[in-house]
Amino acid sequence: MEVNRLGERCNICRAVVLLVVLSLAGVVLVGCESTELPLKEGEMVLAISSSVFQEGDRIPTKYTCDGQDVSPPLAWSDLPPGTQSLALIVDDPDAPGGTFTHWVLFNIPSDSRELSEAVPTQAQLPSGAQQGRNDFRRIGYGGPCPPPGRPHRYQFTLYALDKPLDLEAGVAKDRLLEAMQGHIVGEGQLTGIYQR
Repeated sequence: MEVNRLGERCNICRAVVLLVVLSLAGVVLVGCESTELPLKEGEMVLAISSSVFQEGDRIPTKYTCDGQDVSPPLAWSDLPPGTQSLALIVDDPDAPGGTFTHWVLFNIPSDSRELSEAVPTQAQLPSGAQQGRNDFRRIGYGGPCPPPGRPHRYQFTLYALDKPLDLEAGVAKDRLLEAMQGHIVGEGQLTGIYQR
């Protein structure tokens, strides 16, 4: 008889504990939903596109090391207020040795709305934009050139900045990212894929 009562008490205790846990979980979830966090740096999204491939599509061979290895045309819109310059980084996050950088471009004038095909691979461009060094150890654009196997993603990330950057042409991506800290007012990304 006492064993049965003890069993009933344990069941009641378990039920009470379960109700308390569920109640606390509900409070936490409701609290999380009602909390508004300030926008993070660069949370305003820019629209970036290309006339030669869509988001998630294959990058045409012309723009890779198997073709002419020239940069694809890019266009953007919806720059946030306060944009004073733009920067572009193109990365392959699927490279065997870790993220591989294909293009570093900065101090693009804020009134620009596009980059034409085949941007010259020179440190200083006529528009005033400057190019950094990619992971091929060259200035300017270096197209997709993955090893044979699975497809790689190529992320074209455009940053809107609240000032031009005081950097020399030829800098690496890490130096550019460091200089951009605290100055990003928006960003957008276009991803293409390529496979050999």
